[in-house]
Amino acid sequence: MRHALRYIAHRLYTSWSTFWFVLPFAVTYPAQLLLSKKPLRHRYLHGINRRWSIFSIRMWGVPVRILGRQPRPSDPPCVYVANHSSYVDILLLFKAIPGFLNIIGKSALAEVPVWGPIFGRTYITVNRNSAVSRGRSMVLARQSLEKGRSVVIFPEGTISSKPGEEMMPFKDGAFQLAIAAGVPIVPITMPLNHRFMPDVEGTLRVRYSPLQITFHEPIPTQGLSQADAPRLRQQAYEAISSGFLPEAAGIPAPSFWPWAKPAAPSAEQPVA
Repeated sequence: MRHALRYIAHRLYTSWSTFWFVLPFAVTYPAQLLLSKKPLRHRYLHGINRRWSIFSIRMWGVPVRILGRQPRPSDPPCVYVANHSSYVDILLLFKAIPGFLNIIGKSALAEVPVWGPIFGRTYITVNRNSAVSRGRSMVLARQSLEKGRSVVIFPEGTISSKPGEEMMPFKDGAFQLAIAAGVPIVPITMPLNHRFMPDVEGTLRVRYSPLQITFHEPIPTQGLSQADAPRLRQQAYEAISSGFLPEAAGIPAPSFWPWAKPAAPSAEQPVA
């Protein structure tokens, strides 16, 4: 009976979380669509996205702990670099960082039906397998910083295969960008997002879990040259990994209806 109740609870919470994520988008979709077509109005569209993030996280009922100095809207532009462990990373960043924020996301996000084109027009997308696309994204990010709009980059380039435990090697783009623009790097650690929504192929798995975001001390780049990018990259890597929580390593296990036997121990099942 205990296993059955756990399975039902997981299903109900997954449905609850999904509903309160989708509903705000459905309600604001007409406004988002109109605002996305006018670059001068993207600031207002980001404001909607930020409120959407705050509202959804609140409805999920999970506490959010913010460590370090939380950014202020009046702060000068910078390049935020964060570990990538879950699809809720963007929501938590939008909630915790005020102001007109930009973000570089993979080009596949712009291909998501309905929502994707809005994201693609409002933020920066990149196909990391294309040198042309990578170059374009860096040009757009540099222009964003020059206009006073901070940029978020996931330097791993993809969600880690061992979230909350090990990061993928960092790419140089974020650090080359910060040096070229003369703006500081702000490392960010999000050690618990994968406990709430792990990246599991073929299924949506949501588990109640507190969330945490740590803002590390800014790393200045003024006076540095591109030759300093590897050192800057390593410094940011060490800062972010220092915020991991050993007890949060690994992803939540799948849950099964107690009378339904999985096809194989290693097979992923479409469960909550």
